[in-house]
Amino acid sequence: MTNAVSLAQQASTGVSPGFRNRIINGGMTIDQRNAGASSAFGSTGTYNTVDRFQAYQNTSGTATLQQVVDAPTGFYNSLKVTITASATPASGEFFQIQQVIEGYNIADLAFGTASAKTITLSFWVKSSLTGQFGGAVQDGSAGYGYPFSYTISVANTWEQKSISITGATAGSWGATTSAGLRLYLDLGCGSNSLGAAGSWSANGFRGATGDTKLVSTNGATWFITGVQLEVGSSATSFEYRPYSTELMLCQRYCRTYGDGLLGVAPGSTSVFLCPTFAPQMRATPTVTLSDTSVKISDNFATDIISTGSTLPDTTISAFGGRIAVNGFTGLTTARVYEAYDNTNGFFFVISAEL
Repeated sequence: MTNAVSLAQQASTGVSPGFRNRIINGGMTIDQRNAGASSAFGSTGTYNTVDRFQAYQNTSGTATLQQVVDAPTGFYNSLKVTITASATPASGEFFQIQQVIEGYNIADLAFGTASAKTITLSFWVKSSLTGQFGGAVQDGSAGYGYPFSYTISVANTWEQKSISITGATAGSWGATTSAGLRLYLDLGCGSNSLGAAGSWSANGFRGATGDTKLVSTNGATWFITGVQLEVGSSATSFEYRPYSTELMLCQRYCRTYGDGLLGVAPGSTSVFLCPTFAPQMRATPTVTLSDTSVKISDNFATDIISTGSTLPDTTISAFGGRIAVNGFTGLTTARVYEAYDNTNGFFFVISAEL
């Protein structure tokens, strides 16, 4: 599509060119949790891959996910899925990649009303398998959806796909901080999760009938990048946002802390670290400790590493708060300390994911 046509489509739909793409991190450039390291496919829908994307399965098969430097011209990164133990999904099982879009970011689509706008999903994909693949768009409550399909024609070759989807005039679409729209990419769902492609219905479908089951082939690979969801009946060129902008969009849902987090010691064995969240997080987050050997310094005389730290007290909101970390010895009461020099990149994962 030419730039003139792209701009004309944006003008006709009233969409600002600053946020055409409702997918965050569609170019797979942000990976706060793993920094490019391989991770395992999550059995409970945990966020353990590139930011804003979620791996979800309940099959017996296993797979790895990784941000890799393998992409079509114009991109740098992609998300790679590799099947490490194959399985045949039963009727009620599923194996998928998904992104849940916050209601604020899709409210203007007017889904669930007679004024619902047509949207287009586009992306680049590569797989060691050929044939029909698919996915679905669902409402925030996952009860009303639209299965779609696409074809991978040549193995191990980047291909661009585009699917136009008529607006949903029914369903339950969040319009604020809750789940607004769910995008599923099917890599091996059972028959209960598959439906005929190309129409809306009250269902829990995650893909289209006839989809290739990547999880059933040991060693199979599937890559994706350039994921875009936008208003309009045809795909426009991928919306490139500055890296810093994309990172800030991701940090509304997850941020990691290592170096630079300051706090005060209330006694000799613990420290209160006090983050401030800018931008504001989507909701009150949870805090997990990724490394129990937390290193702090008074930046003057003493560096101290904790042993087996836990988080006995976390008082936090979407704007910031206090994280108590224990496991230290010899701290000076009321002295300021700074967490720093984490060899794994961070100590804390602060999450307000959908």
